[in-house]
Amino acid sequence: MAVPGPYSGVSTLAFVARASAFTFGVVYGSIKLSYLKAKSKSHKKEEVKGHH
Repeated sequence: MAVPGPYSGVSTLAFVARASAFTFGVVYGSIKLSYLKAKSKSHKKEEVKGHH
């Protein structure tokens, strides 16, 4: 466990910054994942069209 400094309470700013960074990461990740899935789907469709 870390040694508590002169101020051992939880900083509201630090908490908000951490929470917003986490939320941004989750939102960004889900958007990126859905984009990649859609891109992969359309790419597969093009491959099937190209073979026939």
